Amino acid sequence: MWAQVGGTETFERIVRVFYDGVREDPVLAPMYPDADWEGAIWRLRTFLEQYWGGPTTYSEQRGHPRLRMRHAAFHVNPDARDRWLLHMNAALDAVALPPMHDAAFRDYVDRAAQAMVNRLD
Repeated sequence: MWAQVGGTETFERIVRVFYDGVREDPVLAPMYPDADWEGAIWRLRTFLEQYWGGPTTYSEQRGHPRLRMRHAAFHVNPDARDRWLLHMNAALDAVALPPMHDAAFRDYVDRAAQAMVNRLD
């Protein structure tokens, strides 16, 4: 899918639009250090690229994704999950992937976001 939707350029746009929303979100923004937005952008982009068949840079530089473990320190409740999905869905709206790819991407991020919930308050 990575190559079919435009490769790095498309994934960079998805992630930058996503983080434009996250930066302004009163619940999600405090989870990110102000000095590391570019690092967060790189990590998410390379993770998503690898997941969708692109370069394996993420694993080469960071090892196995271990998503639940890497997010365990953060307060991810249903509200945080819903906000994350709101911004990710807005990013996907902005890039307008072909329908089949869009549906697959949204299905994946929905399942991944649900799996990150670690508190129910």
